[in-house]
Amino acid sequence: MARRLVEHAPLGEWPRNEEVGTLTLAYDDRHRRRVRLTSDQGAELLLDLPRAVALEEDDGLRCELGGWYRVVAAAEPVLEVAGRDSAHLARLAWHLGNRHTPTEIRADALRVRQDHVLEAMLNGLGGSTRRLVVSFSPERGAYHHHDHG
Repeated sequence: MARRLVEHAPLGEWPRNEEVGTLTLAYDDRHRRRVRLTSDQGAELLLDLPRAVALEEDDGLRCELGGWYRVVAAAEPVLEVAGRDSAHLARLAWHLGNRHTPTEIRADALRVRQDHVLEAMLNGLGGSTRRLVVSFSPERGAYHHHDHG
């Protein structure tokens, strides 16, 4: 029988000394309310929260029987794009936003899921792209309510 994960807490608001395991999840799998999962240690789990939560790296999920599981953002294929300067990078970000593309905003680059059409567009706009396999945590958007509590 699967153990139930019944409470979510953001980084810093759950007791790290009570961590019993980790859950490595891709971006698309980190916005859930109820789903069967397998921990990185092989435990069968049932995420069973009162409402859907956008899980972030190092958030905690409390097990009904005690202990906490830490969320780990999985490495995924992404495209990182840099601009000539901050104004150029902002223009590239505008074009991605205009296409409603989930985008991770970093100090000197943007990250999106690997996509050959977006890669061609960004290169055509003068961006410098490179393919990586890293954790992906795009902005959630102004209309996406993210309640960690």
